[in-house]
Amino acid sequence: MPSAAKPTVYVVDDDADVLGSLRFLLETDGFDVRTFRNGAALLNAVRCTGVDCFVIDYKMPDMNGIDLAGRLRNRDIAAPVILITGYPDENISARAAAAGVRHVLLKPLLEESLATRIRGAIQEGRPVSGQRIER
Repeated sequence: MPSAAKPTVYVVDDDADVLGSLRFLLETDGFDVRTFRNGAALLNAVRCTGVDCFVIDYKMPDMNGIDLAGRLRNRDIAAPVILITGYPDENISARAAAAGVRHVLLKPLLEESLATRIRGAIQEGRPVSGQRIER
């Protein structure tokens, strides 16, 4: 079987332990992973190409994940975004969808759930609206 390039996933979370765990989980699952401690660091590093998917924490001190997803879209960065949160609310899905977020997943994350969602989002490859929180 020929080797294909690993999909590149950028992960943003202000919690160093969560960030390390997600890196380990995703690298073990065959992804090339870059991590960022906040939205500003991601925005300073990201270009329009080379990223297959973003995994972004919702609640961060400098800007929340929905605002960060919106800023990526404003830069014409179309790679899918998966929002992760430990703080779900009634309106998060609608706000996330309006920012082009593909899925909203609740922490703690199940290994299969995150990797499966990332692969599916990469295959579908474009922002969509009307998503729901997945448990």
